[in-house]
Amino acid sequence: MISYEIYALFFVFCLLLAFMMNWLFLKFSKSLGVRNNDELDQVRWSSELKPSLGGLSFFFVFLIAIAAAGFLPSVSDNYFQDQKILGVMAATTLGFIIGLADDSYNTNPLVKFMGQLTCAFILIFSNVYIVATGNVAVDYLVTTLWVVGLMNSINMLDNMDAITTTTSIIILLAALAFLFSMPITFPVLVLIVCGVLGSLVGFLFFNWNPSKMYMGDTGSQFLGVFLAAISILLFWNERNDTSGIIQIKQFVLPLLVFAVPLMDTLTVFARRLMKRQSPFVGGKDHTTHQLVFFGFSERQTAWILILLGLMSSTLALLLYVGIIPWNLATSIGAFVYFFIVFGIMQVVYNIGKRRNNNA
Repeated sequence: MISYEIYALFFVFCLLLAFMMNWLFLKFSKSLGVRNNDELDQVRWSSELKPSLGGLSFFFVFLIAIAAAGFLPSVSDNYFQDQKILGVMAATTLGFIIGLADDSYNTNPLVKFMGQLTCAFILIFSNVYIVATGNVAVDYLVTTLWVVGLMNSINMLDNMDAITTTTSIIILLAALAFLFSMPITFPVLVLIVCGVLGSLVGFLFFNWNPSKMYMGDTGSQFLGVFLAAISILLFWNERNDTSGIIQIKQFVLPLLVFAVPLMDTLTVFARRLMKRQSPFVGGKDHTTHQLVFFGFSERQTAWILILLGLMSSTLALLLYVGIIPWNLATSIGAFVYFFIVFGIMQVVYNIGKRRNNNA
C-alpha cells in the first residue's frame, strides 16, 4: 500500500514542476500563445494580451503522472494494457490537441464539436461511461452529453482570472477525498489526480488575479475531458446494487461537486436562448461578470465561487461517507440546496446586470 507521504511528495514534485514550466513559458514566450482577442474574435473579461500556455503544463504533468503510476509496486505488469487507463489517456490527449489547435488557429466550432464528440466516444468504447439507466443506448447518450457539456462548461467558465483553475482544484480535491474514503484504494487514480492537482496549483501562482497567464483552450479542453472521466469513475457510478435502475444518489454527487460550472452554464444557456442568441458565442454575461457588476472585486468573485465549490463538495462528501445519511429526504434536500443557491445567484445576476446597464 502506498503511504500518504508518497502521494504528498509526488504532489509537491508536480506542483514545483508546473511552476517552473509556467515560469519558463512566461519568461521566454513574448508572443507564443498570446491571445489576440481582436483577430481571434475572443470575448474575455480582460482585454490585456497574455500568454495562453498553462494547458501545456497540465498535459505534460499528466503524462508524467501516467508514467509514474506504471511503476507503482501495486500495479500489475499489464497496466498500460488497461482499457480504461488507455481510454482516459487517448481522450485527454485528443482534448489537449483540440484546445491547442483552437488556441493556435481558432478552429471552426463544428470541427471542435466533432472532436469533443470523439472524446466522449473514446471514453465510452474504453468502458468509461455513465451507468444511469441500465439501457446501454441511453447510458451512452447521457455520457456523451456529460462529456461534451462539461468540456464546453469548463471552457466557458474560463472567462476571468483563476475561476476555472480554482474550480478544477476543488473538484480534484473532492475526487481525492472520495478516493481516500473508499474501502479499496486505487493508487493509480490517486497518483494521476495528485499530479494534475499539483499542475493546477503550480499554475495558479500565475493565474491568480491579476494574472500573468491564461490556461487557454489547451488547458480548458484538457481539463474538461479529464474531469469528465474522473467524475464518471468516482461520482456518477456510485450506485447501490440493491436499489432501482435509476438512482437519485448518482445524480446528486456530480450535481454538488460540479455546482459552480453547472450553475454558470445553466445561467448562460438559459438566458441566451431566451434572447434567441447562440449559447456558444463569447460574452460578458456569465455569473462571474455579474458578480463584479454587482459590486464585488475580481478577487472577491473568485473567493465567493471557491467557498461555494468547497461547501457543495463537502456536502457531497458527507453524503458519500454516510455522516449525512442517504434517504429520500436528504436526496431531495441536496437538489433543493442546489436550486436555492442557483436562485440566489440569479437574483445577484439580475441586480448586477441592472447596475451595469445603468452605469
